[in-house]
Amino acid sequence: MKSLPVKDPGRPDHRSPTRYLAWLTRAQARSVAAGAGLGVLWMLSQALMPAVIGRAIDQGVAAKDTGALAAWSAVLLGLGAVQTVSGVTRHRLAVYNWLSAAYRTVQVVTRQSTRLGGTLPKRLSAGEVVSVGISDVAHIGDALDIVSRGSGAVVAVVAVAGIMLYTSPQLGLVVLVGVPLILLAAAPLLRPYHRREERHRELVGELNTHATDLVTGLRVLRGVGGERLFADRYRAESQRVRRAGVATARAESLLSGAEVLLPGLLVAVVTWVGARFAADGAITVGQLVSFYAYAVFLIGPLKTFGEAAGKITKAHVSAGRVVRLLDIEPELPETGTARPDGPAPLVDLESGLVVRPGRLTAIAAADPRDAQAIADRLGRYADGDVDFGGVPLRDVADVRRRVLVAVNEDRLFSGPLTASLAPPGGADGETMAGALRTACAEDIVASVGADAHVAEAGREFSGGQRQRLRLARALAADPEVLVLVEPTSAVDAHTEARIAGRLGPPGGAGRRWSARPARSSSTAPTTSRSWRTAGSSPRARTATCWTPSPATRRSSPAARRRPSPDGVPAPAAPPPTARPARPHARTHEHTNEPYDRVRPDGRMAGWPA
Repeated sequence: MKSLPVKDPGRPDHRSPTRYLAWLTRAQARSVAAGAGLGVLWMLSQALMPAVIGRAIDQGVAAKDTGALAAWSAVLLGLGAVQTVSGVTRHRLAVYNWLSAAYRTVQVVTRQSTRLGGTLPKRLSAGEVVSVGISDVAHIGDALDIVSRGSGAVVAVVAVAGIMLYTSPQLGLVVLVGVPLILLAAAPLLRPYHRREERHRELVGELNTHATDLVTGLRVLRGVGGERLFADRYRAESQRVRRAGVATARAESLLSGAEVLLPGLLVAVVTWVGARFAADGAITVGQLVSFYAYAVFLIGPLKTFGEAAGKITKAHVSAGRVVRLLDIEPELPETGTARPDGPAPLVDLESGLVVRPGRLTAIAAADPRDAQAIADRLGRYADGDVDFGGVPLRDVADVRRRVLVAVNEDRLFSGPLTASLAPPGGADGETMAGALRTACAEDIVASVGADAHVAEAGREFSGGQRQRLRLARALAADPEVLVLVEPTSAVDAHTEARIAGRLGPPGGAGRRWSARPARSSSTAPTTSRSWRTAGSSPRARTATCWTPSPATRRSSPAARRRPSPDGVPAPAAPPPTARPARPHARTHEHTNEPYDRVRPDGRMAGWPA
């Protein structure tokens, strides 16, 4: 049996939910066919047991023939052994088919999510994607799981009807007519069940989205006192989901009741007709026992039909959600094939920005949205006229590997700490240590351990710690162009000064390429300045950063404490007016003192005067 998940899930057919389920069946056709064959053998061995028991009664017990009784008993024992072996193997294959369908769906959804990139959150909410990975994959797996038992049930019903037709045509006709009538009677229950299940799945997806938003912004809600308001909203939405779930359960309960009632009626009719025939002498006592056993046995296959209808209905709804995700196309597909030699200048023609190799480029914008727009264009998260080494960026291959845009919305993944910070291809110890030192994150690793498990989104770390770890991860990736958007907005001034000193402007130690961005709220015009980093080599990388304009920096309290790039203190600014202490002011990350009392270590070399 193959290991899961498979290396290549293949290309799904997402033209419709039915076609997607059919593609899954074809993708694992061998195991599905083997499971169906074993399901047929499993059910057929059970279907033949009543006939063997009837023959044993007629030819052994009634005829008082010990040899015949022993022979038919041996046949019955053999059928039991076949049923046992085929049942165990069938179940094993059914579980494999369930897991294979679920894993394959997860793989194609994950691959599509990676392909969509920034397009995905614009088109689908986080809750809908989470629902696909949690519940929809299970329902899709159920559809492949029921194939083995469903196939066996169909063959068993046909076999029983044939045996009964051969023994008693009247009873055989009762079965042949009764089974289709049962299916027709249960069919009207499927449509409302499908509709309510689809509505319930939509509401669950919306609720998951709001739950994700609540968990992500819980600290902010506590800070502004909005917990009760959002808790009330979540409670109201949760009640909507509960009501939709109850409505779905009503439809499902009707279907489940029909699974028991309708086959039970057929069993009662077969038993009554068989008893009348036995009383009239049309059939023997052994045949009457066989017919009753057949009637009881048919309950299982007929219930399997109802179960299959319910599972396939749920799978069809879930496949529809998967298909909607697979139908989305990236707003900016990566179709480039050009591979310009690097390092090369990156030019934003719309703003006139030129990011040159081996230099730190600082951009200040009056409107933070302008700075973010430039970052999106440079990283090709938004379309624009951008050249990379003389080639339009849209025509460049592997843009995500060559140009990395790191923002504060990036998330830390769960797993070992250093493994979650390493790039996809891995990083050696020296590179990882250098990135941690540049980002001033060595103390985090030292306190929790290099192999410490990181929870989802790194929730055990503070905001400043998460920001420094994200910065270390971006530095360890070592792209040709690194675009950092506000990488130190959540750290204190002292740590910010050390990071700026280590990033790479003249006078700073550490790496040859860096960025220190912060959006500006001033009305000063957009300005830029570039530095050639110390010790630059032909392999030196480029970086882009956003910084406040000089006018804003001179008027800010932080600017009065920062030296200029040449080490000459900036012109003294008038002292700030006295203001009362703020009881809830942010404090220094290490000393727990208010920001106003923390002074940098003077290593802010590289800041324009």
